[in-house]
Amino acid sequence: MVKQSFDFSGAQGQRLSGVLELPPGTPKAVAIFAHCFTCTKTSVAAVRVARALTRSGMAVLRFDFAGLGLSQGNFADSTFSADVLDVVAAAAALSDRLSNPQLLIGHSLGGAAVLAAASRIASVQAVATIGAPFDAAHVTHLLGDSLETLADVGEAEVDIGGRRFTLKRSFLEDLRHQDQAARIQELRRALLVLHATQDRTVGIANARAIFDAALHPKSFVALHEADHLLTRSMDAEYAANVISAWASPYLRPVAQ
Repeated sequence: MVKQSFDFSGAQGQRLSGVLELPPGTPKAVAIFAHCFTCTKTSVAAVRVARALTRSGMAVLRFDFAGLGLSQGNFADSTFSADVLDVVAAAAALSDRLSNPQLLIGHSLGGAAVLAAASRIASVQAVATIGAPFDAAHVTHLLGDSLETLADVGEAEVDIGGRRFTLKRSFLEDLRHQDQAARIQELRRALLVLHATQDRTVGIANARAIFDAALHPKSFVALHEADHLLTRSMDAEYAANVISAWASPYLRPVAQ
């Protein structure tokens, strides 16, 4: 495998930091991996899933959303809509520099983002989500007591996973305008929903709601004994192997 830096311009003009994993020879498909809320492209799930998919013959781009990791931007100005547009920008950059992406993979809120972005990327044939919420606003439960301050004052520092982040009211207002149910029903791409049965961050009921809202072709795979972040290597490897096998019938060969 070959790992390359892959920086590109996001939808709002910031330089976004990405890593492109390439298999030997011509990739059988090109994929984008969108990481979880406040995570980065170096999260355990992002790295392990991307590399396992690359070993199966795919080229995979994982990148930091604006304001996170090595990407430019202020996280306080981030919104779900902006993340969706950055997935679209990543697809455009791949189309210019390698080939059109055919597969989108998203973890947690990144899963909601790829569901929202898929219809804007004509080349995408399949979408896989891992531990994704049905409603993007589900993420607000992570904000705890800061949620009221954020709504009333317009800005608040929140603790997420032991790290401090600043968010603005615009983040909440943007979430209220996301109609994920309609997007999922109108997806018109093959969909794979993967979810840990014991996920305590995003309950498995979200997987059921996504699956029920989607039209065929759709599939569901339970990740037995995995946690939300796929911290065990065997869970990330399993998820990647399932995604690779499931997606193969839907992916067109990459143009030479």
